[in-house]
Amino acid sequence: MIKAILLDIDGTLTNDKKTITPKTIEALKKAQEKGVTLALASGRPDQGLMQYAKMLDMQKHHGIFICYNGAKVMDCQSGEVFFEQAMTIEESKEVLEHIKKFKVSPIIAHGEYMYTNDVYNGFLENNGNPINIIAYESRGNGYILCEKRDMAAFVDFPVEKILTAGEPPYLQEHYEEMQAPFKDKLSCMFTAPFYFEYTAKGIDKAKAIDTVFSKLGYCREELMAFGDAQNDLTMLQYAGIGIAMGNAVQVVKDAADDVTADNNHDGIALSLEKYLQIEV
Repeated sequence: MIKAILLDIDGTLTNDKKTITPKTIEALKKAQEKGVTLALASGRPDQGLMQYAKMLDMQKHHGIFICYNGAKVMDCQSGEVFFEQAMTIEESKEVLEHIKKFKVSPIIAHGEYMYTNDVYNGFLENNGNPINIIAYESRGNGYILCEKRDMAAFVDFPVEKILTAGEPPYLQEHYEEMQAPFKDKLSCMFTAPFYFEYTAKGIDKAKAIDTVFSKLGYCREELMAFGDAQNDLTMLQYAGIGIAMGNAVQVVKDAADDVTADNNHDGIALSLEKYLQIEV
């Protein structure tokens, strides 16, 4: 019996317009009414998840946030933090110093601010379309923007995640060099073709889920997970039922128990009808 549903956000819960379709909202609300817990599992910070939690009425049902790809887990209703593991100040400084060698935009969040080198240098090509990545990250997560010329010198606090944004072909060519000094010390991964990021060693969505959900009384066989990208892979493999979206990268589809429709065609709702008999 499924007792919790784990949901990636971008490319999974949200469609290409970055909204949740009405059918998917209705299906997830009905799941909660049946006693199923929802957990949003994303690279986003908690304040970037709250808008989606409100759409799904998660605060009424003690929904869970798995933030920063697993570096922080919390109850979205009470704010109680179940798990948190940031990089040390020294590790953060080392990463930020190293990536100065590359043509990427470093991004970190702290408090109400999002910090980067140049708030006007944010345009990238995504599938042939221009995207202002700085505006997308700051506005989508509710941050005030702030420039720091030397991010490595600025950081004097533990950082949950360092995000680097760059042109997809450039990142593919250089990511091994970007991660080389930290391969055995940190978790380094793609979360989108234009994002390569760093978190504390061992951090991923599956570790966070295993650490927290077992303490809350869930076993892995009672979990259903949805995802589309490489950073969702461990989560889908961990859950009793791991479902790849139709738009997922091939490695995720290959590892999943099932593949549903894409994020523009209510893949989540269709799977809830199939596995939980929820009709909308």
